Amino acid sequence: MSPSPTLTPEQLAQSRILVVGDVMLDRYWYGNVDRISPEAPVPVVHVNHEEERNGGAANVAYNAVTLGAQSSLLSVVGDDAASHALQALVSKAGITPHLVRDAQLKTTVKLRVVGRQQQLIRLDFENTPQANVLAAQSAAFAQLLPKHDAVLFSDYGKGALAQVHELIGQAKAANKPIFIDPKGSSYQRYTGATVLTPNRAELQQVIGHWSSEEDLHTKAQNLRHQLQLDALLLTRSEEGMTLFDEQGHLHVSAQAREVYDVTGAGDTVIATLASLVGAGWTLRQAVPLANRAGGIVVGKFGTATVSYQELFA
Repeated sequence: MSPSPTLTPEQLAQSRILVVGDVMLDRYWYGNVDRISPEAPVPVVHVNHEEERNGGAANVAYNAVTLGAQSSLLSVVGDDAASHALQALVSKAGITPHLVRDAQLKTTVKLRVVGRQQQLIRLDFENTPQANVLAAQSAAFAQLLPKHDAVLFSDYGKGALAQVHELIGQAKAANKPIFIDPKGSSYQRYTGATVLTPNRAELQQVIGHWSSEEDLHTKAQNLRHQLQLDALLLTRSEEGMTLFDEQGHLHVSAQAREVYDVTGAGDTVIATLASLVGAGWTLRQAVPLANRAGGIVVGKFGTATVSYQELFA
């Protein structure tokens, strides 16, 4: 493995990442639980605090700008209060929003009700985007592509990336590195990407369980060749992460630390990877830093981000 080069904040600030995918508004209602409802055997939550956060692909873009890169966010949303709240959050974070609105679409909202530091229930509000709004997103993608150094597709299975294969083709023709956080049990639609970043459970859905490290390496490399990927990065929680590429494999061990919350760690890893490659690093140079970023973020509560100072300290 070649040593990682130095990277100043000024150099990282030149890295321009286009994040495309399923955005969502994460809502939290916090409150006290003092009694059980007389209507049903459920706790009564007296809500005393509300919070809204960037969710899905918006959180990926937030990770890129927190690290110090530039990030644009392209997605489809409804023409509703949730979409305007999300756009305000995105803009406040320093992300450039490109949200294609459709009155027939509900902006995805995940509402979590939390009492006594425990999530009691999650309510999801969503539907699937139609072809016309996806066509408008594709047109916007073609306009934005030349202005960015790397493309990151964040797939949460909500429908914004139904045409991802076409978008990959455009990005590949423009010679842009393509990073994908995948979803589902079939990866054929991601053919031709630079790198996919599944976790263990996600990869097992596609290649099945592996009986040994050797078996994993064989199956991962077979999948990489089948999908014509430059690399496959498997994130493995307490086991660190392993990059499979043309040179073989590169394993980076997890950094020992207390794990508080793994929420959003995958967002942090792929955003760090794309930001560093956008700044001129190779994948093999960037993977140890992406691993470090993931290790830092799991030591924080909730969906969190990593700063330049934390990563390069």
